[in-house]
Amino acid sequence: MAKKNRPRAGHNLPGTQGKSAADRPATLKDLLDPEILNKLKTQQAELEAEEARRKEEKRRQEEEARKAEQKRLENDFEYLLNKSNQDWRKFK
Repeated sequence: MAKKNRPRAGHNLPGTQGKSAADRPATLKDLLDPEILNKLKTQQAELEAEEARRKEEKRRQEEEARKAEQKRLENDFEYLLNKSNQDWRKFK
């Protein structure tokens, strides 16, 4: 038994064909000058780069703080004693 060819919803409807760019509603991109649009794009790129720099700087500061804390703990005898293996028979 062969399948019947049924028109798909939204395809080949009389009102959807032949719409040109002039018939569609205007978008903000269409209304803005290309010069203003380019300025906005460069400003967006600058802001994204600044945000990436801030995140990298924050990550670097946190890493330095962790290293400083680890170095401080390695000089603390009580911390080292608590962290060390208490099975002294291995070291005879």
